[in-house]
Amino acid sequence: MARMAGRRTLFAAPVLLVVTFGVFAVAAASPFDPVKAYAGTAGLTASQDNLDQLRANLGVDQPLVTRWWDWLTAALTGDLGDSSVLRQPVADVIGERLGWSVLLAATAFLVAIVLGTGLGVLAGRRPGGWLDRCVSSAAYTLEAAPAFWLGLLAIWFFALKLDVLPAGGLTDTASDTVTFGQVASHLVLPAAVLGVSQLPWFFLYVRQGVADALEEDPVRGARARGLSERTVLLGHALRSGMLPMLTLVGSRVPELITGALLVETVFSWPGIAAATVQAATSVDFPLLAALTVLATAAVLLGNLLSDLLYGIADPRVGFDG
Repeated sequence: MARMAGRRTLFAAPVLLVVTFGVFAVAAASPFDPVKAYAGTAGLTASQDNLDQLRANLGVDQPLVTRWWDWLTAALTGDLGDSSVLRQPVADVIGERLGWSVLLAATAFLVAIVLGTGLGVLAGRRPGGWLDRCVSSAAYTLEAAPAFWLGLLAIWFFALKLDVLPAGGLTDTASDTVTFGQVASHLVLPAAVLGVSQLPWFFLYVRQGVADALEEDPVRGARARGLSERTVLLGHALRSGMLPMLTLVGSRVPELITGALLVETVFSWPGIAAATVQAATSVDFPLLAALTVLATAAVLLGNLLSDLLYGIADPRVGFDG
């Protein structure tokens, strides 16, 4: 396990280097002008000399490779630079928002895995039954439903029509303090929407895996020995059927990040979504590079976690890959 983690870490370093350079290259080719975005309305009346001076202060007058190298060497020492659009250090921008994004994504992922696994086991137990047909139809429908559409639908039904849950934000508008109860109530809708958007893949993988496992000879043998249906289902079929789903954990991380950005925007959740959008539209090089590295690292960690979980669940695989 340690050797595989070490090899993946060594592999991650050049990947992150290529990704950060790609961010600077794409940003440099962007039609958005970071100087005008930084200056705002004042840039409309500013002289060309003032704009050139501002461009030099922001460092965007340097060649692409120079900007990337300066950012990279500073980042390796812990200095991620300053966000030109948010007017504060990049580390502070991420530190203030990352925790809320992690809370939302982790809760949603837990909802997707638990519900997807439970429904998959029940549906795979009797393929073609009424539960299997109903849940499978819903899963295929949810696969095609964008996360932002589900979010808007949830706000309309639960917040506006039923008025049982808040429509967005982190706390009530009349409150200036952040309490556990308020955060929990405001987390329900965005976490449920994001979790439901990820649920179909977990359900379909577990459902197919359990259905196939129930037809295998070891499971039939367990039934022939007189073991209870609960033991056969949970002790044999589920363990075998869960193996394909474990590989799905890492591959869903990019979709989870994309979905989280959309859901955060719809529900005004104070995560990194707003900062990501502002960094992209304002060509905020330091913030854009840091957020991209963060997302890439999350994807690499997700893939590593999938391999580790698969190796633990099935020792025959080992950790030599």
